[in-house]
Amino acid sequence: MELLKQHLDHGVFALLGLMSFIAITCAVERWIYFRRFSPAEFDHPELLKIALTARLTTIASVASNAPYVGLLGTVLGILVTFHEIGTGGAFDTRAVMQGLALALKATALGLVVAIPSMLLYNALVRRVEELTAEWQASYGVGR
Repeated sequence: MELLKQHLDHGVFALLGLMSFIAITCAVERWIYFRRFSPAEFDHPELLKIALTARLTTIASVASNAPYVGLLGTVLGILVTFHEIGTGGAFDTRAVMQGLALALKATALGLVVAIPSMLLYNALVRRVEELTAEWQASYGVGR
């Protein structure tokens, strides 16, 4: 339990930081790709869709799972707090509230990672829709 207590915050924050880095890296790569995108390279709509949506699932996965990672950190933080109360013998309200407040920061950080990731994902999906529509208008079936 002592190992968990010592490394819980660092582990959860590191994992959420890594998830955030991955989402931002994928989003930047997609924006660069979209700026250099040449619709003339594609002669089939499915190949276009595959090229445009690459790495979007990764961003969506970060957005949907970051709150759960934060919640896991909170649950484990509460577990550590209750364990300390149970083994300490004395009930100190200040210590309990302080432990619970510190545990909740993991959930807050999970949301801080998830919300921008979802915004990035939605913006990129919108750009995919725009590029697909432009391709269909210029090169797609019916021309």
